[in-house]
Amino acid sequence: MVKRRDHFLEQTTLKRGILHDDSVTTRKRIWGWYFFDWASQPYSTLLLTFIFGPYFAQTAANSLMTSGLSEAAAEAQAQVWWGYGLTLSGVTIAILAPLLGSVADGAARRRPWIWGFSALYVIGSTGIWWSSPETFFPILVLVFFGIGLVGMEMATVFTNAFLPSLAPKPELGRISGTGWALGYAGGILSLIIVLGFFQVASDGQTILGLNPLFGLDDQSGADTRIVGPFSAVWFVVFMIPFYLWVKEGKPSHRESYSMTDGIAGLWKTVRSLPQNRSYMAYLFASMFYRDGLNGLYTFGGIYAAGVMGWTILEIGLFGIGAALSGAVFCWIGGYIDRAIGPKLVIIGCCTVLILVSVLIVMLTPSSVFGISLLPESTLPDRLFFLAGIVIGAAGGVLQSSSRHMLTRQCERDRLVEGFGLYAMSGKATTFLAPLLIAILTDATQSQRFGILPLIFLFAIGLILLSWVRPDISPEK
Repeated sequence: MVKRRDHFLEQTTLKRGILHDDSVTTRKRIWGWYFFDWASQPYSTLLLTFIFGPYFAQTAANSLMTSGLSEAAAEAQAQVWWGYGLTLSGVTIAILAPLLGSVADGAARRRPWIWGFSALYVIGSTGIWWSSPETFFPILVLVFFGIGLVGMEMATVFTNAFLPSLAPKPELGRISGTGWALGYAGGILSLIIVLGFFQVASDGQTILGLNPLFGLDDQSGADTRIVGPFSAVWFVVFMIPFYLWVKEGKPSHRESYSMTDGIAGLWKTVRSLPQNRSYMAYLFASMFYRDGLNGLYTFGGIYAAGVMGWTILEIGLFGIGAALSGAVFCWIGGYIDRAIGPKLVIIGCCTVLILVSVLIVMLTPSSVFGISLLPESTLPDRLFFLAGIVIGAAGGVLQSSSRHMLTRQCERDRLVEGFGLYAMSGKATTFLAPLLIAILTDATQSQRFGILPLIFLFAIGLILLSWVRPDISPEK
């Protein structure tokens, strides 16, 4: 079996002019590709969801309360800022991803783009350090965060395009699932390290009973702000296998490919979409359901802090549980994907996420589905924790199978452009969901009601999937 996979790899790499390096084995190439998920995951786990997102919300709200706003109004306004900031980052990615993807496909070069956007990842995450409460300036903080987010998402576009070149088509679902599982595992480990060695608990020590490393204190937020530089160092170290083992050979055609050529190639693809109804329907379906998932990820920690009243440490432990379930179920989901195909997996995950979104909206610290509970009841906290476990599991599998599904919808020589369109339609993280959440939260001044749009985004995605064929890729 291994020899057959190696032969397949040699033939496809010679044909496409990518990943061709006789000194690197097939196994190393696949593991090098896996390491990108491992290296980049802390940005989502530590910065976007569980640590820095809630820190931004709390710090911004405290700053607003000192200017005279009520606590509820300040928390809502902080969520609005976060939502609009993520929306601008998403718009930037949506514009850049398909255009640069078309240029990269035309020139058959991907690694230089990955290098460039990796640099943005490091710059943006390092800049998070300058977000102390004493000098908190939300626009500057969101600019740094946006730079890092653009770097992560754009690098993901180019690395995802390597997937079909790693193995025969029947194995791609398993490989995608394993890669996503390792990404979750990296997120878990990074979160454990931060909570165990940096994050200060109520007793002034970490959850391991240690003094924070480097003398970081919670008064200045240093024990939380450190997640930015930590994520940058983590990324640099664990991207080394990718750069050593995932190579590109010389393209079989000209390397000079201008932005004008990229625009022309992209426009040709866009014009052809109406004739490829399945591909177009999938892009729109994924736009809605992945934006819904991004909303759950992005605002989950903020919701836990603002509605459920959880501390940063409690949210971090919540994140470990969600990431652990994601790692386990992504690995299992990869094998299910191989058995039944990505489309059925996607439908099942969207259905589960609709149900869990309804549960979250109907939870408060003192009630469940409108039923009041005793003050000492822990049922809402336990149900919210369970919701996080389910979101981690279903969300991870959904993303893994969606990545695989894209390779079955677009032409094999336009994969970077395809993943660019995929990013534009939703993977841009928080293009549509945060905007809707921000608007509804702003209008109702309620974080709970602000989550309602997510249910409709998942539902619309499910409806559009009915027009998607399971496999239209021309290469069998």
